Amino acid sequence: MVMWIMSDRTIPRSFRFMEGFGVHTFRLVNAGGKSTFVKFHWKPKQGLQSVVWNEAVKINGADPDFHRRDLWTAIEAGDFPEWELGVQLFDDAFADRFEFDVLDATKLIPEEDIPVRPIGRLVLDRRVDNFFAETEQVAFCTQNVVSGIDFTNDPLLQGRNFSYLDTQIKRLGGPNFTHLPINAPKCPVAHFQQDGHMAMINPKGRVNYEPNSFGAGSRESPQKGFRSFPAEEGGPKQRVRSETFADHYSQARQFFISQTPIEQMHIANALTFELSKVETVAVRARMVSHLLNIDAGLAEQVAKGLRLKDMPAPVVAARPTVQNLNPSPALSIVKNGPKTFAGRKVGVLVTDGVDAKILAALKKAVEAEGAMLKLIAPEVGGVEGSDGTLHAADEKLEGGPSVLFDAVAILPSEAGAAELMTLPAARDFVADAVAHRKFIAYVEAATPLLEKAVGSAAIDDGFALLRTAKDCVTFVTECRKLRFWDRAGAER
Repeated sequence: MVMWIMSDRTIPRSFRFMEGFGVHTFRLVNAGGKSTFVKFHWKPKQGLQSVVWNEAVKINGADPDFHRRDLWTAIEAGDFPEWELGVQLFDDAFADRFEFDVLDATKLIPEEDIPVRPIGRLVLDRRVDNFFAETEQVAFCTQNVVSGIDFTNDPLLQGRNFSYLDTQIKRLGGPNFTHLPINAPKCPVAHFQQDGHMAMINPKGRVNYEPNSFGAGSRESPQKGFRSFPAEEGGPKQRVRSETFADHYSQARQFFISQTPIEQMHIANALTFELSKVETVAVRARMVSHLLNIDAGLAEQVAKGLRLKDMPAPVVAARPTVQNLNPSPALSIVKNGPKTFAGRKVGVLVTDGVDAKILAALKKAVEAEGAMLKLIAPEVGGVEGSDGTLHAADEKLEGGPSVLFDAVAILPSEAGAAELMTLPAARDFVADAVAHRKFIAYVEAATPLLEKAVGSAAIDDGFALLRTAKDCVTFVTECRKLRFWDRAGAER
């Protein structure tokens, strides 16, 4: 879990571009009573994407509501966020031969071993009408399952089945939170639960128990009601942690070696950053001793970044790290990026005198890709193009830094570029885009600004000079890669 938290997985570019999955193993039970283990997954249709650490910090400062605003604007534009619901299905035989306990919530099953099979989808095609009523009052509980889904002996899942109900009773003021419209079932229910604090449904009649002499209400039906899988259990019941949960490092190593070199660098940098906040040197060293059980190279990078005087000995592991686990490419964000630039945003820095033809061609290319183009100008009132057309700005320069966009274009006039060179926000717009390895389009007039902000040596193959409409199409096509990872010395 520490490796996951220190990785790019925890700084997503958008909720639209991140995966979700339950850490628990459930059971599917068919009509014949046959059981199959299942893990549930959500896969974003627009691919995976993260930001880099420095970018994440600046996004939080520029727009603390960035992720919610991103969902809002995407839905408003008709670019509905969508995920596929998938399942990993496996039987007892696989569970018995798998290297780890499938009931251990800290372990995953590599998708290369058990592929995720899509079975449905989730589309956010409208915004909520009332945030409090439809979002703040939602009560998720792990024990809310439909017939055909059953629980396993996953100890964390069993604990959550108890604690989540208590949490919702406390948070929403009483046991009748299921009467709230957002939590109420959409189909008829048959039970005798009634009354209690804040009851919103008042059943009629005298009977709230079964069996009864009035023939009223529902009747228990073991054949048609919810059934649990009759698993055979054996052995002593003990209050101890299972020995099968004792391998703490093997999957951490597998996760690390599954990342690309740039992602591995991000993990090392994140660990170094966080441990640099730890005041006790012995604790820093102790963490490095854990990393030695995962990957020696990672431990050495972190130790060097912390400037530890001596490399500590590895922590004695309850179980030795399995060294021959195969990498799982599905665990890498970079390896599972999108095939298009759809759903992304291009921030275009403009001034008065912007080349109207280039701006129109770029807008056409961006929208043809299914992406959005936003104009950033020195004043929010907008700019006047070379053809005299007034273009309203989406953001004022100081409020629209390049960290808010997936790629940028810099399209000033010569006079506009001279003005931008004097503005710190304009220089930061360029410098951050370079540091965060973004693709950058520009017109010839922007060259002095680029040289002022980052120097002429920084203009690499991740830059695209726009002279024609074809150049605009080529630039947008390159943006499908999301980042120019080959940029040297980036990510300040």
